[in-house]
Amino acid sequence: MFKVTKRSSGRVDIELEGALDADTMRIGLDELVENSQDVENGRMLYRIGEFKMPTLETVAVELGKIPEMFSLIGKYDKCAVLNDADWVRKVAEVKGALFPGMEIKSFPIAEQEAAEAWLGS
Repeated sequence: MFKVTKRSSGRVDIELEGALDADTMRIGLDELVENSQDVENGRMLYRIGEFKMPTLETVAVELGKIPEMFSLIGKYDKCAVLNDADWVRKVAEVKGALFPGMEIKSFPIAEQEAAEAWLGS
């Protein structure tokens, strides 16, 4: 599952769960781009539940969307990542260091309230 929910004009939530195939990835990324059109100084809550590593075809879809994903970086100031695996949270924060202007902080799933507070929502 790749679910994108626009909670307000400046807030988008993403939820990943289970196995992602190429079609699910394509649809999810297109929804993210569509829901981010009018976002400025935005906030994102990214919840990653239990999921399986994507297939090569799925990764290829994601790589093909890189130009569109880079256009989103300037729309968001903060991203909170919720996941229970330490390595996923660390990777998320390392990625945050690579995106100037976007602060990424990770939290265990049980700390969603803390993540929401950090986002300022």
